[in-house]
Parts: sequence; C-alpha cells; structure tokens
Amino acid sequence: MEHTHEDHPVDLSAVLARARSPERPGHGTPAGSPVRDWPRPPRAIPAAGPEDLDLRALLRLSLAASDGSGRLRPAASAGALHPVDTELLVGTGCPLPSGRYGYDPLRHRVHHLGPPPGHTPPGVTAELTVTARRTVSHYGHRAWPLLLLDTGHATAALFLAARALGADEPEVRLDGTAARPLAAVRVAPPDPRHPVRPCGGVHGPRSSTHVPTPGELPARRSTPPPLPGTPPPDALRAVLATAARAGGGDLRWCAAVGGPRPGLVELTADGGALRQRAAGEARPTLAAWAAGQAWIADAGAVLLAHGCPADADAPHIRRTHLHAGFAVHLAHVTALRHGLAARPVGSWQQADLGAALGAAPGRDWIVHALALGTRHADEENTT
Repeated sequence: MEHTHEDHPVDLSAVLARARSPERPGHGTPAGSPVRDWPRPPRAIPAAGPEDLDLRALLRLSLAASDGSGRLRPAASAGALHPVDTELLVGTGCPLPSGRYGYDPLRHRVHHLGPPPGHTPPGVTAELTVTARRTVSHYGHRAWPLLLLDTGHATAALFLAARALGADEPEVRLDGTAARPLAAVRVAPPDPRHPVRPCGGVHGPRSSTHVPTPGELPARRSTPPPLPGTPPPDALRAVLATAARAGGGDLRWCAAVGGPRPGLVELTADGGALRQRAAGEARPTLAAWAAGQAWIADAGAVLLAHGCPADADAPHIRRTHLHAGFAVHLAHVTALRHGLAARPVGSWQQADLGAALGAAPGRDWIVHALALGTRHADEENTT
C-alpha cells in the first residue's frame, strides 16, 4: 500500500491499472494548499560559508517557485500542480544548523522540524514525498502515475542543481522499495575530507557527462504545443542516449518520428547511431493514447519510455515511474541544449506499445514521454 503524508493507503497496482484504462476522470475537486502546512515559524536559509554547501542556491535552482503563483518552478509537473514535498536532513557542512527541516518552495524558506537522525551524513539529504490531493484534484484516478513521474522530475532537478553548483555527483535513491520517502537525493558539502561514497540502497544514476551551468537550469520550461519540426538525427540520438543512461534497467527507450520514413527509432547497441525499430506512422496513435492530445500527432518526434508490465508489483511500479521522470527531465535539458523545443507527456491510457508491435499484450506499456520539435516558443512549466 502507498501512503502520502495524508496517510491514505493506495493499492498501487490497482490504481495503475485503472489509470491505464480508457475511463475518464470525473469532475475536479479542490487542490488544497500548494504547500505543505509545516509546523513552526519559517526561517531564511543563511548564506553559505566557504566550506559549506550552498543550500540556498541548490534549492533555488531545483525546487523554488519563481513567482507567487508557484507555477514557474524548475521541475516540470503535470498540470503545474507540484505535488512533491521536500524534507531536508541537514548535517554538518551546511549553512543551517543540523536538523530536519520542511521546505516551502513558494517562500524559499525552511521550517525546523526537529533534530536529525543519528546517522545523518555531512551535507543535505532531500527526502521527497507527495501530497496526492493536489494532482488528484485535476486528474482523478489517473493521478498516481503522474505523482511518481513528478517525483522523478523533482529528483532530477535536485541532481542537476548540485552538479551545476560544482558538487560531487549526488547519491540518488530511486529504488522504489519504500513508499515514504519515494525518493531521496544526498548532496555532500564541498569538503575533500568528506567525499561522496555509495551507501546501502542509494545508487547514483548514470547521468549525462554534460554538467549544466546555473544559468542553463531556469530555462528548462516546457514548450506549449504545437511542436513541429523533426529533430536532426544527432540531436535525437543525444536525447535518447541521455534518457537511456539515466533510466535504470527496467525501461526501454525509442522515439516516434515522422518525415519520409516514419516509424520508431532506437539506439544501436553501442549507442553511437539510430536504427529503425518499426516502420509506419505512430504519432496519431500516440496522440490518442496520451489522453487524446491531438497536437502530439504533429510533433517532430516523441521520445518514449516503456516497460512496467501489467503484473508489476508496487516496488517495480515506483521504480520504473521514478526513473522515467528522472530520465525524461535530464533528456529535456539535453534537448534544450541542442536547440530543440520539448514538452513532457505523462498521462497514457491503453498505451500497450508491445502489443501494438506484435508482442505479448500487457508486458510493455508506455510510462512517460517527451515530445520534441524544432520550433521555439514562449515557455511555461506544465506537462
């Protein structure tokens, strides 16, 4: 059973099966507060000392809202509802005193919740949970896959912010073994006496070798449709390679393209080129599967994460969706670096890609996607 901080148990296998069905959500419900109601007064995050982790900049580049509405956050979120909540386990080497804190992304403030656990390492560990009500308010029974994808996106935002600030590669937990927290990111302070070392159950993703700059990260907004224009092969290969490296071992990746040779393409075994996996125009079918979003049929390309069979247990469901969100976020940044327009697509119904390609049904479902094009447009942060 899944639990959020609202403590409502959820049978994740059952809710995923329902989310994948053609059933439409009912009427909307109140979303509630856009920020968790943390106890105790808020406090500002102090400036970092010369040997401290710059916690203020880390959160500003990853989770903070850019305006009072809360829409313009660096991490993409379905419907711009931002259900992910963050608790910070602060150890030594940070500008805040050691302790457990709740983070308020609208005010860029923290709330002291108590002492840290006895095993808290130096630096900060961000533990991510969700307030399901925010996403359920709009997406109804389709919410839980989106909640997990959003958590993966938020995890990737923290990972990229740490790398942009010059930190060692963070330790990222996306193993799916726990419902609370769903994911965690540990960033070590810039102190050579405390190098980042792998811990039990914590695994660093195989990320892109490109380290973003702090100025690059606020620009990763989702481009509103339409997204016409087929990406050049080198750019599409780079996006696929980034996703494949970051996506874990449970997912496969391909891209639907149009043009004179429409079909599905994937990376060759060595990752150095693209090869055709299947011939034929797939984008109209993808548009129908993606909650009927007709614009997808005209997108230049659609990157697809697929896997997560119908009989997957809760840890597998969590793991694949968290990794899919993480990988699509990194792929989005790669796409922008190659001059592409990009927009994550998270809601998929009846999207049994394996069965559509002639394999056994129920084994290979679309989990997440990134629509790509060559047109540039005004940006907003929605999926």
